[in-house]
Amino acid sequence: MKIAIQGEPGSFSHEAALKLVPDATIVPTALSADVFAALSDGSVDAAVIPIENSLAGSVLEHFDLLLTHDVQVERETLLRIRHNLIGMPGTTIEDIGRVFSHPVALAQCRKFLASHPDMESFAYYDTAGSVKQLMELRDRHAGAIASAAAAQVYGAHILAADVEDNPENYTRFFLIRRSSEAAADPDANKISIAFSVENRPGSLVAALAELSTLGTNLTKIESRPVHGKPWEYVFYVDCQLRTRSEGERALAVLNPHCAMVKSLGCYREASQ
Repeated sequence: MKIAIQGEPGSFSHEAALKLVPDATIVPTALSADVFAALSDGSVDAAVIPIENSLAGSVLEHFDLLLTHDVQVERETLLRIRHNLIGMPGTTIEDIGRVFSHPVALAQCRKFLASHPDMESFAYYDTAGSVKQLMELRDRHAGAIASAAAAQVYGAHILAADVEDNPENYTRFFLIRRSSEAAADPDANKISIAFSVENRPGSLVAALAELSTLGTNLTKIESRPVHGKPWEYVFYVDCQLRTRSEGERALAVLNPHCAMVKSLGCYREASQ
């Protein structure tokens, strides 16, 4: 199976993809839009995207892309995020004056960076890409914050392990496929739904009340603005299910109250 990810080899998305499909061929792309384009045009069989981090919150762009493409979530997984300070072989922490990484990774390592005031941090497009850069430039005074896998992929050296502020750092990843090819899991116990409501008093409350009456457990709700329609929103919800058929009933009870309802996928909930 060919799986597209956003980021370089050795990124956390790469790690999550291999956790979901151990023998997959990974296809790195530069942008999230490229991931969905590759899936839509058949260049790859599936894609793995981060959807939510336990500390940084949701990856909002990915909600928009899930809605606008004909794809379905087939599976999900949780990945424990372990950040490491990485440098060229033969360097020490004392050699590092500049640290590169994705802005979210830098934010999750504030305490470590504050304890090393001589290190100046710089945002980069990708965690693994920052390791790739320092190895290409052969810069002995540059470091990167990334996964242990990134250090291994590019032949770099871990100078300090587990430098994240909070060990309860998990990212939830989706395995998505074209809707026509997504496999139905008979043991699915979770559904992700996108819906919009009419702009009138009580419409959102009425829609959520229907889900409550059905007995589903709402575990997440997120709103995103509708492009080109100021002050109108699409709501994204995750619901735990007792049976897969309960997901179909959830869609049915939402329909009378919503201008648009779309299932983003019915799948088995990942365990931590």
